[in-house]
Amino acid sequence: MRLTRYTDYALRVLTYLGAQPDRVCSIAEIARGYGISQNHLMKVAHDLGKAGYIEGVRGRAGGIRLAKAPEKINVGAVVRQTEDGFDLVDCDTCAIAPACELTRVLDEALAAFMAVLDRYTLADLLKRQTKLLRLLGVG
Repeated sequence: MRLTRYTDYALRVLTYLGAQPDRVCSIAEIARGYGISQNHLMKVAHDLGKAGYIEGVRGRAGGIRLAKAPEKINVGAVVRQTEDGFDLVDCDTCAIAPACELTRVLDEALAAFMAVLDRYTLADLLKRQTKLLRLLGVG
């Protein structure tokens, strides 16, 4: 299973904001911290806001921050929200699909993958917060 760059960026934004719960951060700041495109992060942040994970703060010192406590943000739920689909292979056009067991095996593997992600929250990803901040050049 490989997650899209979009999901990777969504988890990075949440991690960045979660590591600094008392601050409002700009998208430009987050992009600089990770060395990634600000344009990509704008769409990611917009969608995270629509999903209720982050909120915007208007004004001169505006930016974004978490809308929920890190303990309330489930990693599996974020992945489901940000991934378009989870089809590991395209079985729709396969000639042997009606007799193939691969679909069942892959569905089982995907369920196990998601079950692991469902066991974790953003708070779990922030256990080494001090090191995260140092690596991001913040604080």
